Parts: sequence; structure tokens; C-alpha cells
Amino acid sequence: MHAIADTTALVEEGVLTPDQARRIEVRSREVMVQLAVNAILCFGIIAATAGFIFWLAEPLAVALTGLLMLGGGLVVLAQGGAMLRMFGNSATLIGAGMLLGGAAIELVDKHEAIAGWVMLPVGALVTGICVWRWRQGAWSTEFVLGAVLLMGLAMHLAGIELLLQQHEIGSPLRNLVLLYYTAAIALAGWLIDVRFVTALAIAPFAQMLETGTSYFHAAYVFYSPESTLTILQMAALIGMCLWGAARLAERDARHLRILAILGFVIANLCALVGSLWGDVVGETVWGPGRFRDGYADWESYAAARDAFRANALFISEGVYSVLWAALLAAVIYWAAQRHQRGLFNAGMTFAAIHAYTQMFESFADEPLAYVIGGLAAIPLAWGLWRLNLWMAAKQA
Repeated sequence: MHAIADTTALVEEGVLTPDQARRIEVRSREVMVQLAVNAILCFGIIAATAGFIFWLAEPLAVALTGLLMLGGGLVVLAQGGAMLRMFGNSATLIGAGMLLGGAAIELVDKHEAIAGWVMLPVGALVTGICVWRWRQGAWSTEFVLGAVLLMGLAMHLAGIELLLQQHEIGSPLRNLVLLYYTAAIALAGWLIDVRFVTALAIAPFAQMLETGTSYFHAAYVFYSPESTLTILQMAALIGMCLWGAARLAERDARHLRILAILGFVIANLCALVGSLWGDVVGETVWGPGRFRDGYADWESYAAARDAFRANALFISEGVYSVLWAALLAAVIYWAAQRHQRGLFNAGMTFAAIHAYTQMFESFADEPLAYVIGGLAAIPLAWGLWRLNLWMAAKQA
């Protein structure tokens, strides 16, 4: 278990010896430095790869340079010592990135009609070979093989997405494809044991109900057309992940925990949307959808929408606000009891966001609301404190 501890206080209390505290601090520092080194290395590799592709700008030059970099990197990894391994890794990855990335850019730019049909199987082939070698014993270091695996997977998924866009394929087939994206990314992250990759799987999973983000001038926004359904979707994900994490080894459990935390973040963002606007459940799923979904004009869409809303389940913003606050309190307490630091931190963050939002959105001119809320918080805190003492006594 990863835990936060004040080593100075633990030494003063006699829980740790000074030598044990120093060893813990050294290991913690090593982990932080390694994270910094890896972040700088990954940034350099990505920047150099993209720079070479666009600087050379000719398919033959990109391919030859990529092959030279790939071959040179493999030679360094095979013949060089540990001191040169980082340079071998970098050259190998830059070469592989130039070959795969350059090919993808050339296909999309010059041969768009067949690009998807080529990228889909080629990416799958590269991914499959890397998975096979990973399971059998890598030709190169795991860092290189894992990175090339991700490159192949990116090409494969980009090929599928390009075909979907070209053939204007929508729901329900697109929803199934998004679920495939989710599974493929999550499994890749689990295989190479990189939680950042696993975390990316939450994006296509959320998009199954069109939850996402948008940018326009001076604003970057989160939107969720189906707040309630997305919250239920994320709740199911959180439940399954926490159930699995409690039964699996730590190596596997930490991937499930990161997905649970991100599912909790998405659910809270959806609750924020609902607390501001309410939610007509199912309007874009089994209801009229959106104006862009084949309606001849705005009047016909508005008529269909109004007819649906007349009989649909509507959860008001007030109900959303109260339920969200209650669930946040329950999750924060549960996470504190179970040492789920990620969920606890996320819960506290969104509790502050919820309070701030309601303060200025709903009760800015209602001082009595602050009086009621503040006085209600005192017995709530006391009750949680007493409950914690009771549970601690039962476990003693």
C-alpha cells in the first residue's frame, strides 16, 4: 500500500528509527527523480520524432532516417552498456515513431481513401507482434517494446476512427467501437504496466454517451447531454473496479483503482452539470436526440423535444445539488475509512467545487442559506467523528 507519512514525527514517536526513516526518504526521492527523468525522456522522444517527420517532409527521407535511427538504437542496446541504454532506447523509439508516424501522415495526407484500410491492419499487426514478444521475452528492453506497442495500437485505432468518419457511422455501432477502444487501451496499459495509458481508456468510455469536452474562444468546456445515465455508467465502472482491486494482486489492482478514480471524476463533473441545469433523462438516447440528428428544421426538432419532455423523467437542479452533496459526504467518509486516498482527494476537491458553485450560482443573495448550511455541517461532522470512534472500537 502506498501511504503518506511524516517520517520526522514517526521518528519522534518511536515508531521508526532514524535509519529506517532515511531509507524511506531515499526510496521516495528515487521514485520522484525517476518519474522526472522518464517525463523528460518521453517529451524529448515525441518532440524529436515529430520534428524529424515535418522537417524532412519527404516520405523516402523520413523512412531512411527512421530505419537508420531504429537500427542504430538496436545496436546500442545490444552492444552498449548500461550507461548508453537511454540513448539506445531514445534512438530506437525515434526511428520506430518516424516509420509508423510518417507512414500514417503520408497515408492520410496523400491517400485518404485507403488510409484507414491500411492503418487498421498494419497497426494491429505491429501491436500483435509486440504483445507476442512481450509475452515470450522481449527482443529489446520492455520500455522500447511497450512504446512501439502503443504506437501500433494508436495507428490501429486511428485507422478505425478514420473509417468511421469517412462512412459517417453513428450509434449504435459507434458505441460498440468506443467500447472496443476502451478495452484495447485499458488492456495495453495493464500489459505494459503504465497507469497513465490505462487512465486514457476513460475518454472513449465516457464518449459512449457523448460526454466530452469542447473548445471555443477563451473557453474550454465540459459537456454531458446525459448526466444521470453517465453517472450510472461511471458508478458501474467504479463498483467493478473497486470489487476487482480488492481481490487482485497490487500490480493489477492499481490499474483498476486509477480507472475508478477517473470514473469518479467524470461522474462528479456530470453531477456539476446536473446541479446547474437539471437533466431530462434519456433525451439524447431514446428521445429525440439533437437538432443535428436528421431534423428538417428547428421547429420540427423543438416539437419532438417538447413532446418527449412532457412525459420524461426530469431531475431538477435542486434535487441534483442535494443528492450530490449527500453522496460526496458518504464517499469521502468511506474513502477515509478504506485508505482510498485517490477517491478521498477527489471527493474533497469536488466538495469544494460544489460548495463554491452553489454559493455563487444558487445562494449568492440568500444569507440564511449560509446559516442553515453552516449549522448543519457541525452536527454532521460530530456524527462522522462519533461513527469513526464506534467503528474503531469494534475493530479493536
